[in-house]
Parts: sequence; structure tokens; C-alpha cells
Amino acid sequence: MAARVGSSIQLKGLYAGLAGNLFGVLPASAIFVGIYEPTKQKLLTVLPENFSAVAHLTAGVLGGAASSLIRIPTEVVKQRMQTGQFASAPDAVRLIVAKEGFKGLYAGCSSFLLRDLPFDALQFCLYEQLRIGYKIAARRELSDPENAVIGAFAGAITGAITTPLDVLKTRLMVQGSGKQYNGLIGCAQTIIREEGPAALLKGIGPRVLWIGIGGSIFFGVLEKSKVFLSERHSIVDSESESSKQE
Repeated sequence: MAARVGSSIQLKGLYAGLAGNLFGVLPASAIFVGIYEPTKQKLLTVLPENFSAVAHLTAGVLGGAASSLIRIPTEVVKQRMQTGQFASAPDAVRLIVAKEGFKGLYAGCSSFLLRDLPFDALQFCLYEQLRIGYKIAARRELSDPENAVIGAFAGAITGAITTPLDVLKTRLMVQGSGKQYNGLIGCAQTIIREEGPAALLKGIGPRVLWIGIGGSIFFGVLEKSKVFLSERHSIVDSESESSKQE
């Protein structure tokens, strides 16, 4: 949040929880891709060609489930810091565990999984299917900007669809030991009763914007990295074959 002090606006609150978030997001993303790609490739070889969406959805769910072991505590710490409960990530982890036990780092676990597993599955499936369709229409490999645009579109659409789940996840994660909400269903009922159904769409504009931008960067980098690794692998194989012939 941006705080106003006197006549100036303090913007550092906009980046609250950034360090802790980056610390968790990087390994979580590596785990996700490490599970998603081989699972997708394996499923694509055993499923009929017209079932490619099933492969993408399944791989997205499995990748999301594995990476959630890191993503959930990271999200809890980030949300608590953004609401001003803690000044640093180490303090957040230490005090959450001291007050709520280790399970406090997994507060809102059910709502997080309910949001992120469908999000991961839908975003990656939508991205992959759009790429397949575009490549067929264009009859060529896609350029980096084209991959980025498709990634942005997939992220924005998925972000909009999952906004109510994100609202529930956030409310449950930041409530701490106060327990304002009693579970996922209770949280939804309380929000609708006290704030109206429209409250489940709070923040949809910024969410669509930043996930669209993030999707553009993530998928653009992902495809570029896959091409680089593939070319590198081909060079190594070629050099290995040459050494054998010698």
C-alpha cells in the first residue's frame, strides 16, 4: 500500500513483502516447470492427439501441487507483510511459527490450492492451446513477441476468472489467529452477507493487469529458454558424436 505522510506519498509500501516473495517464487517456479514439462511430454505421447488439452491441464495441476509446498508459505508471509503485520520476512516466519505453530505458514491452504491449481491448469492449457492454434494458422514457429502476447492474454483471462478465489485466499491468509472467517465456505458467506457479491471481484482490474504482464514475461522467457536448451543439447550431442567417430 502507498502511505501518505504529510504532503508526500510513501511508495515503499507498494513493495512490501517483495524480497520474501522473490525468495520463494524463484524455487517454486523452478519446481513447477520441472514437473510440468516432463509430465506434459509424457502425457502427450500416451494420449490421442486431440486430447492435448487434457495433458496440459493435468500437467498444470501436478506442477502447481508440487510447487505449492513453497508457494503457500511464501504467499502467507507476503500477505502478512503487505498488511503491515511484520517488517521483514524472517520476522514474519519466526513470529508466525511462534504464535500459530508451523501450520500458520500454511494458513488458507485450502483456499490457496482452490485458487492456484485451477489457475495453473487453465493458464497453461489456454496458453498451449492458443499456441497450437496460432502455429497451425501461421504454418511456422512463433516469434518471441508472439509467445509473449499469447502468454499475456492467457494470464489476463485466467486472472479474471479466478479473482473470487483470490479474494477468498487473501482474506483467509491475512486473518492470522483472529479467525474472522471460519473456513472457505464461511469466508465466502461472510463476504457476500456483509459486503455483497461484488466484493468477490475486488481488485480484478489490477489483478488482470499484473498477471497479464507477468504471463507475457514468464512465457516469453520460458519459450526462449526451451529453445536455448534445445540448441545447447543438440550441440553437445553433435560434439559427442564427433568424438566417437574420431
